[in-house]
Amino acid sequence: MSAQIPSSMLQLESLVTAEGRLELSLAESPTPSPGPDEVLIRVEAAPINPSDLALLLAFADLEQIESGGTATRPTLHAPIPPGVLAGLGARIGQPMPVGNEGCGTVVASGGSPAAEALVGRRVAFVGGASYSEYRTAAAFLCLELPEGTSPTQGASCFVNPLTALGMTETMRREGHTGLVHTAAASNLGQMLNRICLDDGIPLVNIVRRPEQAELLRSQGATHVVDSSSPTFRTELVEALSATGATLAFDAIGGGRMASDILGAMEAAANAAGGAYSRYGSETHKQLYIYGGLDRSPTTIHRTFGFAWGIGGWLLTPFLAKAGLETVLALRARVVAELTTTFASHYTDELSMAGALDPDAVRRYARQATGEKFLIRPHAD
Repeated sequence: MSAQIPSSMLQLESLVTAEGRLELSLAESPTPSPGPDEVLIRVEAAPINPSDLALLLAFADLEQIESGGTATRPTLHAPIPPGVLAGLGARIGQPMPVGNEGCGTVVASGGSPAAEALVGRRVAFVGGASYSEYRTAAAFLCLELPEGTSPTQGASCFVNPLTALGMTETMRREGHTGLVHTAAASNLGQMLNRICLDDGIPLVNIVRRPEQAELLRSQGATHVVDSSSPTFRTELVEALSATGATLAFDAIGGGRMASDILGAMEAAANAAGGAYSRYGSETHKQLYIYGGLDRSPTTIHRTFGFAWGIGGWLLTPFLAKAGLETVLALRARVVAELTTTFASHYTDELSMAGALDPDAVRRYARQATGEKFLIRPHAD
């Protein structure tokens, strides 16, 4: 290990105990050494994505947070509801590092040509344990960033950008010609809007507040529907009739939003004309749930015939099916448009100790649309 690289490091770990409690801490562990085709990254920034929160917080009751430890080594404890704990058996007693992606500088390599070429370069990476001071990663999972890219600019190169691109790629592969997206004012939603504007894809954006609708319209969005409006369902049918969108990606999950979207798609299809059928329209309507902003049960009112489908959608399985050529093309587009189409904006930056402050935890756990937090592992 080089003299410039400390022998030990801190990483944020999440533990579920057999007694049904969440424990968050900053654990000290040996700084890892890279394998032959790996690099060692000094992590400089890592976002808190919705996909990180299930592992980080284990659906604990954050109204009963108890903090402990010291200012530099805080701990956090919270009870986990019994009904939730029943589904966490496989992780009980195992401290788990957290963080799906991040950005940092490569400070050592395992020696392969691909790994050695990255030494001294700033890279984005994916694969877990990004809320750490140092992390090893396979050279293939690193995205070399253009000279001058800041850690903040490079922190969110994978999850949101590739998810947004994966949605449009899924649309093409499944034969649809337009999209619907919920929680559309999020960082991911704004990226998807920019992609669809650039690529000429009709997009229906569903938001939850008037100010979110205005934000998207100011960014060029044509079809924005506010679910808090008393005329939401009428406006949604009109937007679907105008766009012909028959594929939806739903970040909400719970409640009746999925049902409302499919029902509006059916109404738009029927409004387009055609012979009456007691089985509903023959237009296939597909909705994918990819998030869980609403943890309540998904309620389906079958008002949309028989030509429909609901499923789950996750980025990693999509990339596995898409193939290497497609994945490399998507990654190249992210790098080329890093500060434009795929720019992320952050509400606040936190040190790793700051990420365990009870008030900060409650803030980022809300998953409020338009709010995004960044962890800076080496910040005081």
